[in-house]
Amino acid sequence: MMKFRFRRQGTDPQREKIKQELFAFNKTVEHGFPHQPSALAFDPKLQLMAIGTKSGAIKVYGAPGVEFTGLHKDTTAVTQIHFLPGQGRLLSLLDDNTIHLWELAAGAPKEVGGVKRQGVVCLQEVGSYVLPGRPGIESCSATRVTVLLLLRPCDLLCIGTEGGGVYVLDLSSFTLKDSQTLLQDLVVQSLPEDYRCGKSLGPVESLQEHPQQPAKILIGYSRGLVVLWDLSECKVEQLFLGNKQLESLVWERSGNLFVSSHNDGSYSVWPVTSGNTCSPQPVSSTTPYGPFPCKAINKILWRTTQTGSPVLLYSGGMPRASYGDRHCLTIQQDKDHVTLDFTSRVIDFFTVHCIEQENECDDPTALVVLLEEELVVIDLQTPGWPTLPTPYLAPLHSSAITCSCHIANVPPKLWERLINAGKAQQSRQQTTKSWPICGGKNLAPPPKQQELLLTGHEDGTVRFWDASGVALTPLYKLSTANVFHTDCDPCDDPHDPCDDPDMQQEEEWPPFRKVGCFDPYSDDPRLGIQKISLCKYSNKLVVAGTAGQVIVLGLSDERSDHLVDVAVVDLLQDREGFTWKGHDRLDPRLKPPPFPPGFQPLVLVQCMPPASVTAVALHAEWNLIAFGTSHGFGLFDYHRRNAVLARCTLHPNDSLAMEGPLSRVKSLKKSLRQSFRRIRKSRVSGKKRAITTPTSKVQEANAALAEQEDVAPIQRRIEPRSADDSLTGVVRCLCFADTFLRDGTHHGPTLWAGTNSGSVYAYALEVPGVGVARAGERGGHSDNSACVEAVLGKEIQLMHRAPVVSISVLDGRGKPLPDPYEASQDLAIAPDMTNAHSVLIASEEQLKVFSLPKVSAKTKFKLTAHEGCRVRKVALVVFSSTAQEDYSEHTLVCLTNLGDMHLFNIPALRPQVRYDCIRKEDISGIASCVFTKNGQGFYLISPSEYERFSLSAKVITEPLCSIQLERPLELTHNSDGKLKANGTHKNQLGQAEGHTVEPLSGLSSPVLDTPLDSPLSCADLTLDTTGELTAEDVRDFLTTVDEAEHNLKNITEEDGRSPGILIN
Repeated sequence: MMKFRFRRQGTDPQREKIKQELFAFNKTVEHGFPHQPSALAFDPKLQLMAIGTKSGAIKVYGAPGVEFTGLHKDTTAVTQIHFLPGQGRLLSLLDDNTIHLWELAAGAPKEVGGVKRQGVVCLQEVGSYVLPGRPGIESCSATRVTVLLLLRPCDLLCIGTEGGGVYVLDLSSFTLKDSQTLLQDLVVQSLPEDYRCGKSLGPVESLQEHPQQPAKILIGYSRGLVVLWDLSECKVEQLFLGNKQLESLVWERSGNLFVSSHNDGSYSVWPVTSGNTCSPQPVSSTTPYGPFPCKAINKILWRTTQTGSPVLLYSGGMPRASYGDRHCLTIQQDKDHVTLDFTSRVIDFFTVHCIEQENECDDPTALVVLLEEELVVIDLQTPGWPTLPTPYLAPLHSSAITCSCHIANVPPKLWERLINAGKAQQSRQQTTKSWPICGGKNLAPPPKQQELLLTGHEDGTVRFWDASGVALTPLYKLSTANVFHTDCDPCDDPHDPCDDPDMQQEEEWPPFRKVGCFDPYSDDPRLGIQKISLCKYSNKLVVAGTAGQVIVLGLSDERSDHLVDVAVVDLLQDREGFTWKGHDRLDPRLKPPPFPPGFQPLVLVQCMPPASVTAVALHAEWNLIAFGTSHGFGLFDYHRRNAVLARCTLHPNDSLAMEGPLSRVKSLKKSLRQSFRRIRKSRVSGKKRAITTPTSKVQEANAALAEQEDVAPIQRRIEPRSADDSLTGVVRCLCFADTFLRDGTHHGPTLWAGTNSGSVYAYALEVPGVGVARAGERGGHSDNSACVEAVLGKEIQLMHRAPVVSISVLDGRGKPLPDPYEASQDLAIAPDMTNAHSVLIASEEQLKVFSLPKVSAKTKFKLTAHEGCRVRKVALVVFSSTAQEDYSEHTLVCLTNLGDMHLFNIPALRPQVRYDCIRKEDISGIASCVFTKNGQGFYLISPSEYERFSLSAKVITEPLCSIQLERPLELTHNSDGKLKANGTHKNQLGQAEGHTVEPLSGLSSPVLDTPLDSPLSCADLTLDTTGELTAEDVRDFLTTVDEAEHNLKNITEEDGRSPGILIN
């Protein structure tokens, strides 16, 4: 008898070459505001700004698109940064007392768009230094660095310490110049006897170089003493006997005076005279917000102007009792006085001003303030000192991000209208002056298409971002709060504080002005945006929220005061035994305020019970929206303003769905309890199945034989989920498609819905005006006044009851159906309607393709059985070849709970490549991931930053820039410093444009020795329910060793079973 062995096919070299031309994984750029910034610096010659973070990253920014990033070996906070002006070098001081030197070095030439680009540079570390301890002193605190001062020739660095000593470091050799070391004992000998008092002078708080005489420096001690020290002659030039705790010093441009700020909220002006060696008192001392006790003025700047009146800028100084909790920075010039009131702590600030020695005045043009949560730039040339809109570094988390959506290839008309709507929103306190940080040159070619990133936020806003290039620029902000009454605004016409004279009198001093857009507080948690869908051709937008609100909006260029239609859809359908215990619905305003130009609400659909919306779909060509919650799903015709369908998906035991998200703690406890019970049950059942039986012996023999003969890999046993599990009725996905559902000859509109219990519902839709010819053939006639009808066509139950993550319909060629309007307006290739269609259903455990209309299984890939992971995100992506201009493939991209990406071809579902992308511990990062249609993606690495990555070998958005330096550029070489791709830790060298180019990967990317992304654990993130973060995500980490071993047992009988599909 002949024996046949089915072996896995070997690798095809031609196919491997094609895969290398299609797929390549790169983390390219970080969008947003750096998480936990800790230091700031500015190079006035190169017009570059650097920001250091608590995780040890240094990010250098210039003109939009010019970005460089470096990462220290240790994740230690960067406390100070100092540029070597004009050289493209900078110094960083870390919290571990180490000093590091970085420089911009030339990278290899790179071909971009067929053009070879020269002069591309990157940031790398070239040296480090640790200040040695003083002999005979055990404690290292005496040599702990408190302040750095780079002397003007940029070859010497003054180092101030906690012990009061000042050391001079030669940067060319990283050696100390012992002859110029100044210890505190030497200074004390020069003090008058009555000033010594036996007290220590304290740490060195400030070092400032004389603006006109480079050999002289000001040394400020914590106790209040300020010393003018001559470095060349190593002697005390002048003493300033301050008696207040010192915070900072600043020179006036001429060098005739300096200003000191103090811990009690005051600042003092001291004259510098050559004949006087000791000044016991300042010329003037002012407490601007006294006379009551005030907080410290942490930093002060004095800038001279041609008008004669200097500009004084300082942070802090607020009255402790009244405004001690405010984060403020004050700007004063003559009679003009403004107190900038921020919503987060001031880290540091600087001014952009004239530095040429021949100029007599500073003439500051801009003030740049680094806050804990955002960057604010003030125009100092325009009266009133307005703010400048930021082209990058915008705070994505101005309100917590709750969802996101990417739109590729935006039509030019829509793009222009969005920009105009955004400009109309700019307040009068914003100016249109050019961005002051404009160093470097962006070498990246202009984007071939415009891309939008939409983010939904906790405060009910949707923000539109330009995601076409490296800089993520804000375009437009939509607010949905004005449609409803909120907890903090019960009235239609709230009281205006400007009309209250008592309020005006109270706010006159200090003269506060609210600045910045970071506002983490939401008026009402029910306003939070959960789902977004935008049709870029019809300019229709659907926004769904936490309290069951679904809003359909249209784009308008004019201001409007129309009323919003309201419709209520009951998803329970009068089902008995269920009582909603969650929050109430949001009450719509009877007379909303006028809507500004931009997206304006047309219809408000309110789901009842008002649970959070978990899925939404928009088909603008049919004027239909579908929405789902934890109770069911509905279909609404927003053109005719009527509900078409409401289907309840609750299981009789699904009482948890009635508690709502405000009972989240209780729900999580219950979910964890059920998880542990399931684990114990699987342990017991595993032990029971361990009993030796003839059947089990046969299975073991078969498994051993399969292992020897190199057949299909061992599969993990998948336990069927109980129908009694909580939240089984949650609708996970919705999909519209024009396909064959009733029979194989007539196609028409359909609606597909997938739930948490593995159920799929397919409805055939009768849409007036769609398929008129087919209606005529059947003896019907078209009636424009007719309503949309929905009839249940198929109901599918997946065997293991795994949650359905995605549903997509494929045409006769196995390609995804085009978006609405694309086929009818010849914007895409028309779908194949001659051959049989199929539907791709992705559950958490497997991918499966069914033929239509019979819904019989064609092919499947059991991801959980093969890889031991669960599907979290799925997208259909078009990958273009780098070698052949007209060659592309439709590919299924799958993100799992382990943070890796699996790519499959369709409809055969053959695995192509796998990449490690996100750390499996980063639950919020995995939940927030969103894919683009051209092979890129975004995910949150912190509450304020998106990591951008590319799976495509051709489509990559990355920094590509150059800098004109005053020194020759050296080629990159190996160093101890780790390099990053704009914040992404990389191991390989040979990088360009501020990032590392990794080699093309084969079937699997190499495992990195370092973390895959920034070193933030999921506990550091304060994200809300971003991307459907559920108890299932937590449950993945509860698997014990016993269960893992149990799941690894081989099963062979599953393939012989019939597919678990029940068709009605």
